[in-house]
Amino acid sequence: MLLLYYMAELTFSEIGKVEAVSRLYEGTSFKPCATTSLEVSSKGGYARSASRLFLEGIDFNLEYFPLKHLGYKCVIAVTGELYAGLAHPASLSVSLGISAKLDYAQIKELWDGVAAAAKEQGYKQLSLQLNPSPNGLAVAVHAVGLEEKLTEKRRIGVRSKDLVCVSGSLGAAYLGLQVLERGKSDVVKAKEDIEKYKMLVGAYLKPELSDRLVGALEEDELYPSAGYFVTHGLADAVKRLSRDTGLGVKIYADKIPFEGNTFSLGKELDIDPVSAAMNGGDDYKILFVIPILELEKFRRDFQTFDIIGHLALPEVGTVLVTPEGVELPMKAQGWNDWNED
Repeated sequence: MLLLYYMAELTFSEIGKVEAVSRLYEGTSFKPCATTSLEVSSKGGYARSASRLFLEGIDFNLEYFPLKHLGYKCVIAVTGELYAGLAHPASLSVSLGISAKLDYAQIKELWDGVAAAAKEQGYKQLSLQLNPSPNGLAVAVHAVGLEEKLTEKRRIGVRSKDLVCVSGSLGAAYLGLQVLERGKSDVVKAKEDIEKYKMLVGAYLKPELSDRLVGALEEDELYPSAGYFVTHGLADAVKRLSRDTGLGVKIYADKIPFEGNTFSLGKELDIDPVSAAMNGGDDYKILFVIPILELEKFRRDFQTFDIIGHLALPEVGTVLVTPEGVELPMKAQGWNDWNED
């Protein structure tokens, strides 16, 4: 018991960076390495990469964010980008900026989440760098994956009327974050809220992805003509889709999937769930464009996806269609209405 207490209080200055890295790898399925190298499979392939930087106070709040969940989420953030590009995870690099307020035990908790997610998602290599930080915790992640050559060759170009599909409920993470923020000032209320809205809170704290998605698409010989990872709201992903394809996009508000108690919480917080889905962020869902001729196969074999819209002629722009049939131009943070001028 005394040994466990001592380990919990260990600081990096006591054990040193090299020994700390060595200890962090203990109990994981990965071997310590300073950098990762990419080995192309025997079938050949195209390398795809994704990077994210998470900063304390901007991207997460340690008042309510469990460190293990944070490590897990950081890995999912880049892995989703690989899956959207139909790539299989290969190598993952993590760099931590650590402030003096964090001890070894806390970083071990964070790293356990990273290692768990990396193993779950099928990464073959995992590297770690530790760095001092004067302003809280920073987590930088860089992932590399491989898209098979055959997959790239069989993809066809996007066309008007192709279907826009999404892998799960939207707006949940943003509303879950609001629950956690509200709970900072009332601990009793926070416990009640987290229990009542645990699915929404979970969508923010620990988003999950199926590690079988890309393999299942390949086995089905079903190749999306475009893919995006929804991290900054549906509107942002749709804007990127329109920009990259040169086509318009129609999304139908009554087709957007929501968690069961999203609307009751939205009413309680005076937040429109559709607005949360369009601009809330942190949903970590996959958006695919599916050729319309593959509709029946997609519906049969990928029932976790919802069809929420379709591509259209360029002059349509990016619009949200209300249940009454009114077409509202989409707005997204960081975007000018370049495609609607």
